[in-house]
Amino acid sequence: MRKIEFLDTSLRDGEQTPGVNFSVQEKIDIAKQLEKWGISAIEAGFPAASPDSFLAVSEIAKAMTSTAVTGLCRCVKGDIDKASLALKDAKYPQVHVFIATSPVHMEYKLKMTPDEVIASIAEHVTYARSLFEIVEFSPEDATRTDKDFLLRAVQTAVDNGATYINIPDTVGYTTPEEFGQIFKFLIENVKTDREIIFSPHCHDDLGMATANTLAAIKNGAGRVEGTVNGIGERAGNVALEEVAVALHIRKDYYQATSDIVLNRTKTTADMISRYSGLSIPKNKAVTGGNAFAHESGIHQDGVLKNPETYEIITPELVGIKFNSLPLGKLSGRHAFKEKLKELEFEFTDEELNQHFANFKKLADKKNEITDEDVRALILGHNSADSEITLEDLRLSYNSSDEQEARVSIFNKAIQESKEIDAKGSGSVEAIFNAIDNYFDQDVTLESYEIDAITSGIDAQAEVQVNVTNPKTGTHFSARGIDYDVLKASAQAYLRANAFIKRENEK
Repeated sequence: MRKIEFLDTSLRDGEQTPGVNFSVQEKIDIAKQLEKWGISAIEAGFPAASPDSFLAVSEIAKAMTSTAVTGLCRCVKGDIDKASLALKDAKYPQVHVFIATSPVHMEYKLKMTPDEVIASIAEHVTYARSLFEIVEFSPEDATRTDKDFLLRAVQTAVDNGATYINIPDTVGYTTPEEFGQIFKFLIENVKTDREIIFSPHCHDDLGMATANTLAAIKNGAGRVEGTVNGIGERAGNVALEEVAVALHIRKDYYQATSDIVLNRTKTTADMISRYSGLSIPKNKAVTGGNAFAHESGIHQDGVLKNPETYEIITPELVGIKFNSLPLGKLSGRHAFKEKLKELEFEFTDEELNQHFANFKKLADKKNEITDEDVRALILGHNSADSEITLEDLRLSYNSSDEQEARVSIFNKAIQESKEIDAKGSGSVEAIFNAIDNYFDQDVTLESYEIDAITSGIDAQAEVQVNVTNPKTGTHFSARGIDYDVLKASAQAYLRANAFIKRENEK
C-alpha cells in the first residue's frame, strides 16, 4: 500500500483567508501541533513577503524535529535567497518555487512569452537546487494550462533538479476526471532517472477540492497539499483532514495510507479554528458538530442497534471523546493535568499554573467542565493578543435608551492599566464604543456572532467579530471566549482592534 505524504500550507495559503492573521507565536504553536498530527512537510510562509513572514518561517524551522519546513518563492533569486536564510536552521529544509503557466496568467500577469517562462523555470530551479537538496516546483494555474506546454514546463523543472512537482488547481476550475488525467499524463510522459513525487494543490471554488485531490492520488500523486479545515482565500483549499480520513476509510479503493494520526484531528482542527477566528461549520465533513449527530428517528434507531448502520466514521477515530474524566470545582491540578494530556496539550509548569487558575475560575461558575470547555479555555487564552488584554468590565443599566460601560484595559508593553467609559444604545455597543475610544482608530465592524461552546444554560460563550481597517481595506477576524457573553464580546473586539493597531504601526 502506497504511503502518501501530507504537506500543510495553513500557515501560508491558509493565512490568505480574509480576516486571518496568525501571530508568530500562534504559527509556532500550530506548526508543533501539525508535527504531532503527522504532517510530513509544513509550508511555513513566504519568507520574502514581509519581516513577520521571514521571522515565522525562521522560528518554525528551529522548532521542528521531524517535519520538513519549506518556504514559498517566486521565480526570483532574491526570494530564494530569503528562503535559504530563513531555513538555515531547519533540520529538513525544502524550497517551493512557482511561476504561472496558463495563457491568461502569462499574458496579463507576467507579461512573458512561453519561451521566457521556460527559461525562468530552468534558471530559478537550477539556482534553488544549488541552495537546497529538495526543490518543489509549481506551474501556477496548471489546470488552465495547455497540456503540452504543462509537460514542457514540468520537464524543464525536473531536468534542472526539482524533486517534487506540484500541480495547482489555482482557481478551483478542474473536475476529478480531468485532474486525474493530468496526473496520469504527466507521470507517464515526464522523462527522468530519479524518483519524482507529484502532488495536487486544490482550491474549492466549485466545491470539488477533496474529490479532485483524491482523483490525483488515484492517478499516482504521492503527496497532498492543503490546509486544516480547508481555510484559504476565496472558497479555500482542500481540507487535509477530509483526505486523510477518506484514505483511511476507503483504503480498499485508493490503496494508500498516510502518517496522519487521526485521533489528533479534532484538537488540530479546533486549534486552527480558534486561532484563525473561523468557525467550523456544523455540517462540515469529519469535524463538524453535526458529523456524528442523528436526527431522524430511523437513523437513531439504527445507530442504537449498530453504529455501523449510519456511521462510517466513529467519533473516536478523529479524536472526539466523550468525557471519560469529568472535571468540576473540586478537581485538582493533577486531574486537570491528566485531562490536558488526554486532549494532546503540553505545557511548561508556568503555563500549566496559569491555565489551571483559569480553569478554577470557570469551575466556580460551571458545574461540569467538558472536553470542549477545556479546549476552548486553552485555545482561547493561547490565541489572545498578549500585549493588550481585558482586565475588567463593568456595566451600568438604567431605564433610558442608553447603557454605560467601563472597560479596564492593560497594555503589557508599557505596563499601563487604563479605564475608559462609553455609552451605547445597548450593552455591546457601549463596550465596543469604550474600546474604540481606547484605541482611537477607525474600525468598521462587519459582523458579530455569538455561539455556545456546549449545550446548556451554563455554556461558555464564544463570540466572533469580523472587522475592516478603513485605512487599508484589510479584514480581520477575532474571537473571545468567556462564561460571560459580554466579556467574550469585549475580548473579541479588543483583539480585533489590536490587529488593526499592529497593522497601522508597520
